[in-house]
Amino acid sequence: MHSPSLSRLALSLLALLTSIPLHAQQDAAMSHYWQLEPQLNPAAVGRTPQLNIVGAVQTHAAGYTDAGSTMYAGADMAFQIGRTRHGVGLNFMNDEFGLFSHKRFSLQYAYHLRLFGGTLSIGAALDMLNESVNGSKADLEDANDPAFPTSDISGSKFDTSAGLYYAHKHWYAALATQHITAPTVLLGETNETKVERLYNFMAGCNIRPRHSFITIAPSTLLRYDGTEFRADVTARVIYETDRKCLYGGLGYSPRHSVTGFVGGKYHGIELGYSYEANTEGIGFGAGQHEVTIAYKLDLNLKKRGKNAHRSVRYL
Repeated sequence: MHSPSLSRLALSLLALLTSIPLHAQQDAAMSHYWQLEPQLNPAAVGRTPQLNIVGAVQTHAAGYTDAGSTMYAGADMAFQIGRTRHGVGLNFMNDEFGLFSHKRFSLQYAYHLRLFGGTLSIGAALDMLNESVNGSKADLEDANDPAFPTSDISGSKFDTSAGLYYAHKHWYAALATQHITAPTVLLGETNETKVERLYNFMAGCNIRPRHSFITIAPSTLLRYDGTEFRADVTARVIYETDRKCLYGGLGYSPRHSVTGFVGGKYHGIELGYSYEANTEGIGFGAGQHEVTIAYKLDLNLKKRGKNAHRSVRYL
């Protein structure tokens, strides 16, 4: 008797390996998108003077066997050349679902300039994509079915991304395009998968009453790949003093899910947790757990007080 996940995987595998090229699934949607901005937009690297190190793990479809997970790790920093300000970063993402694996390694660069009282960042990235199917672990009723591989197959392709990011004192907005080349990745000798361009728009603001330790931070992320559209709207309440920082919040994605958040900062390390409950399909109980960890390290690569910058991102 197959578990629910294996039945679903068998159908997905059958679709992938037909003679008609198919589109790769939309990149993983992480709940803590405001903390993982370089995953979505290369213009976000180097926006703060510190070395930023972030990691995240998201488990898929809780309660299902072999449902997979998504892992993200990234680092970015700012530097100056004369009076110009730049940012560089690198990140790695591994998204697994059953027999399928999507990996992306990115080298990112951004140029930052002052504009209309804020900062405009222009970024680009060189991406290496790897798509694979673990055919040796497929549980099939007919082991001789030619539509299914009996061994592991994979393929790689270079890709590019680009984006814009504008941050003012209390708000920000960003627009990016991923998979600009829309590459077709060959899997072995007879199979291929098409990676579609992915467009995203992100915006948010900070609302802080006078003489208050509380900040309200609403934000949104819109994603579209030419076929599928997803919108995420998030609101967090942040309590922050010189020594403490705690937050909690809720997120909603129409026709997809509701998400609860909790987190804070301890000894300079930011920890966050969320649970995304599905509102359609497999239900609330088979949602996604996500844990993030971040650390900022002061580099002192420029004179203190010169070109001071304050990030509008909280956690």
